[in-house]
Amino acid sequence: MKKTSVFISRILRHKPEIIGITLDAHGWADAAELISGINATGKYRLDRSMLEEIVRTDHKQRYSFNEDRTKIRANQGHSIPVDVELKTAEPPEMLYHGTGKKYVASIRTEGLKPQSRLYVHLSRDVETAMNVGSRHGQPYIFRVCAGEMFRQGYQFWISENGVWLTKAVPAEYLEET
Repeated sequence: MKKTSVFISRILRHKPEIIGITLDAHGWADAAELISGINATGKYRLDRSMLEEIVRTDHKQRYSFNEDRTKIRANQGHSIPVDVELKTAEPPEMLYHGTGKKYVASIRTEGLKPQSRLYVHLSRDVETAMNVGSRHGQPYIFRVCAGEMFRQGYQFWISENGVWLTKAVPAEYLEET
């Protein structure tokens, strides 16, 4: 089911058109259409109970159902313009960003940018940031002076699964770990 979950993530965050579905303005997809579209590819087999299991057991809590469970969306990480109704919030004083060591020089100069996504993703703790950084080679962790950024007028949001988001982090708000 892991490969199916990754495929669902690709669809709900980046490319709903590959299975012939559309997302509404808030990133919601019809769950039945998602299942049908995935099955039509012939690559994966998915039914309602499997989808429920993927959403329930995803350790990153990537997905949410609406109240009546007829719609599903990714909680964050989109490269397509959707409004997932993020909650604006005052961040903790420090947040963390995990990346690969190969990107450190560029980040020191340019700060953190969302790249192909809508937001920069930040973690509440070093361990989570380390896990994220490990996906990009040898991990490197930056401390983000989020409290100071907030006091200077930068906005922060928190997703349904506890990931902190902001539009960018200028280099002056980064500290080396």
